[in-house]
Amino acid sequence: MKLRAFLSAAIVVFVLVADQVIKIAVKTNMALYERIDVFDWFKIYFVENRGMAFGMDFIGTGILTVFRLVAVGAFTYVLVKCIRQKYPIGFIVCLALIISGAFGNIIDNCFYGLIFTESQPANPFFSNVAEFTAFGEGYGSFLSGRVVDMFYFPLWQWPASWPVIGGQTFFGAVFNFADSAISVGAVAMILFYYKRLAGITDGELNGNATDEASE
Repeated sequence: MKLRAFLSAAIVVFVLVADQVIKIAVKTNMALYERIDVFDWFKIYFVENRGMAFGMDFIGTGILTVFRLVAVGAFTYVLVKCIRQKYPIGFIVCLALIISGAFGNIIDNCFYGLIFTESQPANPFFSNVAEFTAFGEGYGSFLSGRVVDMFYFPLWQWPASWPVIGGQTFFGAVFNFADSAISVGAVAMILFYYKRLAGITDGELNGNATDEASE
């Protein structure tokens, strides 16, 4: 159990620190929408989002952040139970990645509006790069901060002659390190531990651990 607890804590700390270091470096050194071409297929492209789900602007950032906090709390409760019941280490890693990634974006929503000046598109007449400011004197209030995204992989464009998707970029999403942690954890969990997921939904955590979980 100690190994599982240590590993999950280490993953959470690593993801949170790496995610925030990358975001702060981008936000304090790049103008909004500025792009650095690392390769043709990989670019650092600074954008921000308000955390709206599926573009539904009627859901405020604060409401969505509170919902995410509740979800992270629920996932953390499940993680603790899984550690105590000695679930497979891989499953613990997946849960830790999802939790840390979600919490990484919550930090942006909660605090970035309080501690940063507003990022602006490139402009020759005034500073457009965000700076740290006195707590509470940033561009927004608590729970109104914008999530920083920067990784962009425009792998290829669909042929212009194709209907609907013609000319569009395949995988045109811009994301951050926290998003990557969530995606990797969720995909790996579905691919390799779908039976465990089914067990959790069936109330396995409230009963005795199975033989496999007790190993």
